[in-house]
Amino acid sequence: MTRLILENGMTFEGKGFGANTDISGEVVFSTGMMGYPESLTDPSYKGQLLVLTYPLIGNYGIPDKKFWEADKIMASGLIVSNYIDTPYHFQSKKTLSHWLKEENIPGVEIKDTRFLTKLIRDKGALLGKIINQKDIDFYDPNNENLVEKVSTKKITFTKVSKNTKNILLIDCGAKKNIERVLVQKGVNVITVPWNFDLSKKSQELPEKVDGVIISNGPGNPKYVTQTIENIQRLFDLDLPILGICLGHQLLSLAALGDTKKMKYGHRSQNQPCIMKDTKRCFITTQNHGFEVNKVPEGFEEWFINANDGTNEGIIHKAKPIMTAQFHPEANPGPEDTEWIFDYFLGKVKT
Repeated sequence: MTRLILENGMTFEGKGFGANTDISGEVVFSTGMMGYPESLTDPSYKGQLLVLTYPLIGNYGIPDKKFWEADKIMASGLIVSNYIDTPYHFQSKKTLSHWLKEENIPGVEIKDTRFLTKLIRDKGALLGKIINQKDIDFYDPNNENLVEKVSTKKITFTKVSKNTKNILLIDCGAKKNIERVLVQKGVNVITVPWNFDLSKKSQELPEKVDGVIISNGPGNPKYVTQTIENIQRLFDLDLPILGICLGHQLLSLAALGDTKKMKYGHRSQNQPCIMKDTKRCFITTQNHGFEVNKVPEGFEEWFINANDGTNEGIIHKAKPIMTAQFHPEANPGPEDTEWIFDYFLGKVKT
């Protein structure tokens, strides 16, 4: 018998699958109906125990690695209502349980994920632990710099053509689909570590960088101080900048805005966002537990969440600097806002 123990003392007993190990982290929920391989490999889930509200999980197995958002599972544990160990899909390579075992990630099947989700919704995100063998301490991933743990350690260059734009991607835990979309749009992508300072010359970079994207990533943005300081220096380089998810929060902090922890965050592929001063609503993919609660001076709101009115993006009043709290590259999810990449690239000088 596997146990899920919450910091408030509640215990859920269930059937374990995946690795027979113990883990603790922050318990969060996602309401997406599909995309569990992409979610589990999303670096933004680092340190978290992921509750999937959709009841049937595992029924289409795990696809080839080329479809993942990272090279390994990033979530710490998985909590589902009904695990299916007999997948059927032409792209399936292995079962979900087999994959979790390979990567030493525990999963637990509890029958009342609905109750657990409502508890988190009403009380806020809780710390928890999945116990298979012996009890362990609770762990709060929001009290340290998680970006340092998931970012690349080296500079990589994905070259499309020597006669195209060079986009610098600051990897704070970047989903692979950001690079895939940029390459599809015909630009070269230089991926650099989270603490890379573009204001200092590097022989590993091409002669010219035409624009900068600050990626998504996990945890509390206020612990990523080195990136925040580097973004402040970026403002002086007169380059188009796009912040995505955590990148939106980091850029806002760099511009002297502010962020705070949300009660339970936004994690799904069906978050409606309204473009400010229009009646246009876009369905977006999101995965974050912090929000920008103070728009920095010189910027204005670009998007707001139609459900709760929280900020979903900012744009500079004069400079080509913009952000989106959601994922314009999606995967999984709708592609309603992929045009943001085109808008950003349109600001990049050739």
